[in-house]
Amino acid sequence: MEKRVIFKGWWLPALLVAPQLIICFIFFFYPSGQAIWNSLFLPDPFGLKTEYVGLDNFRFLLSDPYYLASFKTTIIFSTAVSVSSMAIGLYLAALADRLIKGAGIYQTLLIWPYAIAPAIAGVLWLFLFNGNIGLVSYYLKGFGYDWNHTLDGDQAMFLIVLASSWGRISYNFLFFLAGLQAIPKSIIEAAAIDGASFWRRFLTIVIPLLSPITFFLLVVNIVYAFFDTFGIVHTITSGGPEQDTNILVYKVFSDGFVSQDLGSSAAQSVILLVLVGILTIVQFKYIEKKVHY
Repeated sequence: MEKRVIFKGWWLPALLVAPQLIICFIFFFYPSGQAIWNSLFLPDPFGLKTEYVGLDNFRFLLSDPYYLASFKTTIIFSTAVSVSSMAIGLYLAALADRLIKGAGIYQTLLIWPYAIAPAIAGVLWLFLFNGNIGLVSYYLKGFGYDWNHTLDGDQAMFLIVLASSWGRISYNFLFFLAGLQAIPKSIIEAAAIDGASFWRRFLTIVIPLLSPITFFLLVVNIVYAFFDTFGIVHTITSGGPEQDTNILVYKVFSDGFVSQDLGSSAAQSVILLVLVGILTIVQFKYIEKKVHY
């Protein structure tokens, strides 16, 4: 029987909940309200006066080819980061699940990249692929491939996808490993006795049983690629070359703090806020119920 705590008065539960409510108000509700309010105005760069424009900022964004191109870039970037990091994380989790000796060391080494901040990860990969002193670019030149991500948009996109996926592989690895260890070994052994090969067992038994975790990680990784990769983009490409890596979250920064277009930047923040809300609803309403921890 479930035990429930009953308070005699209202002041004690209110006191317990108050710190969390204060933090949510200061760091979420107030900034969100300010973004919604500023998106309805067109301030001058010096902040001396503002002009009410209603939804004109949103209409301008939805017809702006640069914003639509940034939206397309974000979709490509988030898809590449999610698919690559999840695929590699699943592969490493399958290896760890079969590993007997040294499993603890193997798992610990794979978790380390998750503890590195995105900006630091961006600097590390920037040094490796630097056109003058980078170790990777040096060997690429030895094979006859000229690497210069500051001029080539495809190379720049590949580099930020690589840096973003590298920091996310360990997170996916932990969830996939937990899911693999939760699968009853008797089912795998019964399929092996029936003559099913390793890949057939993996595709017909393991993958379907991991589908709840897979869909959960898909939503989480998309949210990460949309909002938590600002530091990587800022340190590696700064949105270039020629806006080829200017994803939505970085465009909010460049328009608001560099171009001083605060109204447009606030409208972009509101659009991102709506996207977060939609992804959160999808996660908790449709996916969270199917995930077993």
